[in-house]
Amino acid sequence: MIKKISTDKAPAAIGPYSQAIQAGDFLFASGQIPINPATGMIEGETITEQAELVMKNIGGLLEAAGADYGKVVKTSCFLADMEDFGAFNEVYARYFTEKPARSCVAVKTLPKNVLCEVEVTAYLG
Repeated sequence: MIKKISTDKAPAAIGPYSQAIQAGDFLFASGQIPINPATGMIEGETITEQAELVMKNIGGLLEAAGADYGKVVKTSCFLADMEDFGAFNEVYARYFTEKPARSCVAVKTLPKNVLCEVEVTAYLG
């Protein structure tokens, strides 16, 4: 079974993709950036502020799929600057307390020139 997950508690897709897809017992969420879902605008000047909004957006997607952060098995984190790793990690650790598998890389540019993006895979079974 493949099902599209959509919610107004996370930003609408800004391209030809879904917010998240449930495939069987797994949820694959598209990368979340610090867009306020209510306004469609980027918010936050610092990595801490932007990471906080990214985590809230991920929470909205998880909730729409009937899950929570504890169901996340893998995250992929993208930073515009690896110098932000420590501050990003402080925010990340408050949400992902079950410590899922993770990769974290610095990339040249992120959509809309944000400081971070995070995508998750969660087990719904």
